[in-house]
Amino acid sequence: MEYIKSTIEDLRKSLDNKEITGEELFNKAKTLANDSQNEINAFVTIMDSYMPKGKTKTILTDIPYSLKDNFSTTGILTTASSNILKNYVPVYDATVYKKLKDAGAILVGKTVLDELAMGGTGTTGHTGIVRNPWDKSRLIGGSSAGSCASVASGIVPFSIGSDTGDSVRKPASFGGVVGFKPTYGRISRYGLFAFASSLDHVAMLTRCVKDAAIVTNILKGYDPLDMTSLKDDGLDYTKDLDKSIKGKKFFYIKEACSYDKKSDMLSKTLSQFDDLIKKIEKLGATVDEISIDKDLLNAIYPSYMVISCAEATSNNSNLTGIPFASRIDGNTYEEIMFNTRTEGFSELIKRRFVIGSYVLQKENQEKLFLNACRVRRLIVDKMHELFKDYDALIMPASGGIAPKFGEASDVLSDEYLILENHMAIGNFGGFPSITIPYGFVDSMPIGVNITGNIFKDNEVLNIAKQIEDILDFKGQVAGDKNV
Repeated sequence: MEYIKSTIEDLRKSLDNKEITGEELFNKAKTLANDSQNEINAFVTIMDSYMPKGKTKTILTDIPYSLKDNFSTTGILTTASSNILKNYVPVYDATVYKKLKDAGAILVGKTVLDELAMGGTGTTGHTGIVRNPWDKSRLIGGSSAGSCASVASGIVPFSIGSDTGDSVRKPASFGGVVGFKPTYGRISRYGLFAFASSLDHVAMLTRCVKDAAIVTNILKGYDPLDMTSLKDDGLDYTKDLDKSIKGKKFFYIKEACSYDKKSDMLSKTLSQFDDLIKKIEKLGATVDEISIDKDLLNAIYPSYMVISCAEATSNNSNLTGIPFASRIDGNTYEEIMFNTRTEGFSELIKRRFVIGSYVLQKENQEKLFLNACRVRRLIVDKMHELFKDYDALIMPASGGIAPKFGEASDVLSDEYLILENHMAIGNFGGFPSITIPYGFVDSMPIGVNITGNIFKDNEVLNIAKQIEDILDFKGQVAGDKNV
């Protein structure tokens, strides 16, 4: 058995046939994690020993996985990749972690993220940058950087992350793996450190679409500890994956894929997207080009920044060094708070908190915060209108491959603004959304994103699986395909 290419189903069969034990699987994953740490830096914490805790046998029993380091884990360091939490050890479990323990899944380690899950580069974690296993001179994206790298490099078959704007789905594109964000509330967020509560989703990275369905089956359902969680829909998301998509109708956004001036990279990416559309149409589906007000589309990213920074400022106001977390001394409690937050946060985090504080000031709320919320409402209303006629939005997940370090930043850019940020639509409306690999450009993977209407998680997974089946990238790991 070639462990690093195995799906959850592959590993389940090997375990059930006694070809390998759970402890042996854990040790393989642990060895890979430690061996790759110096080069890739995917982990904040790597577990020492195999510790099975499952209550009943499930498909995930003895399957290794990794967990983003912003999920609370009793007795295990949980830093959110921030200096201010570098020594924080929780006393309670996130619901996601508890469900995975109960299902018998084996935690290999906690993964590096952009500090407090804010950022999209994987370069701001307090333990250092995360490198892309396909090309270590390139970033893997963020904020779920370590989670993606741990799957893309074959260390674990799945990883749990969080997605607030595209924090799982964009890294999935850069890492050549699957990234799935279910409907808002489908999976409990209890114990996930809040970034922007109205946008945060629990999400996952896997080697294939079916694995995403398997993990979602385990994690979904109502949680009395999370008032936003949804009642379990009672569906088995693996059941309808093989249904034909003949007759399905998809659309893509003209303004996001049409540019007067195209870089070589963008031209190659859009050319492969055109080829993919032709393949989808051979399955009996239709794909239409839809035009949406460009001013509205251009407002997606600034509106996302305003809303997320405002909510983050509020959610993280308790990180003062007084109730918990690392503390820098001072003569007064004001000095303690000032010193702790000054030394505990990176420049990016400070900048976002300044933005959040500014837009929440009484005199700015109407012009900035409430207007951003109105833009969000207009975009979501437009999507609901389109979903009356179409089954899904399908778009390139990015305008190209993972950038080299130094090429990407956390600042607003006019270049390919819509294409690079359209996946925030999925968070604005809580829509289920998945990225799957669909090709290579300059020997690096690229992904396509599929977004459907709320509560249609099973249909989004079905569409993704049918597209995955006509491609050749299921189960790939870094270096496995270099075309």
